[in-house]
Amino acid sequence: MVNGAVYDPQMMSTAEFREMALGFPEAEEGSHMDHPDFRTRGKIFATLGPGEEWGMVKLTPTQQQEFLRISRAFKPAAGKWGEAGATIISLEIADAADVHKALLAAWQNLRDKRKSSRKT
Repeated sequence: MVNGAVYDPQMMSTAEFREMALGFPEAEEGSHMDHPDFRTRGKIFATLGPGEEWGMVKLTPTQQQEFLRISRAFKPAAGKWGEAGATIISLEIADAADVHKALLAAWQNLRDKRKSSRKT
């Protein structure tokens, strides 16, 4: 127990989410609608929600389905955002390794998009 709470070494903290997101090349923290976001070359790949209780990663719909299958910590964002792959992560039940994989996928999606736009 830590401060009366049960310590779960698998539980994801906002500090860990932030550290992971900022660990990718060219990643920077910004702000979008009064909450933190994480960008590479000006494009958002992840955010922390208001109150920083949850995170969001911009995945492809196919990637999103993969994460929905592996953990109940992942769910589609509401509406068209979710249909396009925006995925909410409930940090209190998320496994750090799964979150890192999701952040990496979101960051790589932007990297790959930049590469393909340079070729055209």
